[in-house]
Amino acid sequence: MKATITSLELKSPFHFFALSKEAMHIVKQLRSTKCKEFKKRGIWTKHYTMTLWNSEEELKEFAASGAHKEAMAKSGKIAKEIRTITIDAESLPSWSKAKELLKEGKVYRF
Repeated sequence: MKATITSLELKSPFHFFALSKEAMHIVKQLRSTKCKEFKKRGIWTKHYTMTLWNSEEELKEFAASGAHKEAMAKSGKIAKEIRTITIDAESLPSWSKAKELLKEGKVYRF
């Protein structure tokens, strides 16, 4: 199985409303997939998600379609930085472990 961990740092706290709107659509899309588990957490300008998938193909299909694809196209308007990493895992890691893993993840700065 594959776990994807993502952090998003907003340009300002005022972008939280735009993030929430996009997240609502993404979660709706996520519920229609074969995602095994989903966790999110965030406060102020720093937000995190974790998803667990049966395969990398399922993960990639989700990431490149629908609300997720649309949100990624807009992400540079609200995010200062996005970090992401995909790992082999049978379950989602703890939040502290996830934050450590993100230090080695791919970084997008806007």
